[in-house]
Amino acid sequence: MKPIYEGKTKNVYENPNGTLTLKLKDDATGKDGVFDPGENAVGLSIEGLGRESLRLSVYYFELLAAQGIPTHYIASDIAAATMDVRPAVIFGKGIEFVCRRKADGSFIRRYGAYTKSGDDLDYLAEVTLKDDARQDPPITKEALVTLKILTEADYKACITLTKKAAKIIAADLEKKGLQLYDLKFEFGKSDGEVILIDEISAGCMRVYKDGKIVPPMELGALILGGA
Repeated sequence: MKPIYEGKTKNVYENPNGTLTLKLKDDATGKDGVFDPGENAVGLSIEGLGRESLRLSVYYFELLAAQGIPTHYIASDIAAATMDVRPAVIFGKGIEFVCRRKADGSFIRRYGAYTKSGDDLDYLAEVTLKDDARQDPPITKEALVTLKILTEADYKACITLTKKAAKIIAADLEKKGLQLYDLKFEFGKSDGEVILIDEISAGCMRVYKDGKIVPPMELGALILGGA
């Protein structure tokens, strides 16, 4: 495998057959040793988190694919914390689609004069740039299209898939007594089709149980059971 990218929570390798392999790390985003999926820097390392993130990603990629959402997932090796995926062209230098069911995190920091934690947001979709130096700023559809980061058609496809996938995951969590507050997705294009890429793990979502946020190493066990 040829290394092509080293990220905060995963490394990416290119295989001879043209597929990619993602190696998930035990690092998590947060601040001062506290997990926070909304942070854009590694704040802590949790032993075994890479494998747990992979288990959850595989579960949700398969669940979403079964309900008609195209993804890049091909296969996985849980023990090695690796996932084989089909390559996709990202939009710009990377953007994230955030779907919010409840107000929390950066949404409160930005709009706290108008909302409080836990307020219903009804699957509100936002887009942010992946730009650590600028604190992952939100960006509008008009700006995305004007800057040629994506087309209006691709924007519409990403928003539609974001909300559909979030509703599927929220319904699955509710069956397990869990409440989805928000989650983030990444998309790319493969053979002209917009597909869901990256991972779908505890590091990508805020999930609450009995009014308290679920720590990342506990979420997989609550959803999937023991290893």
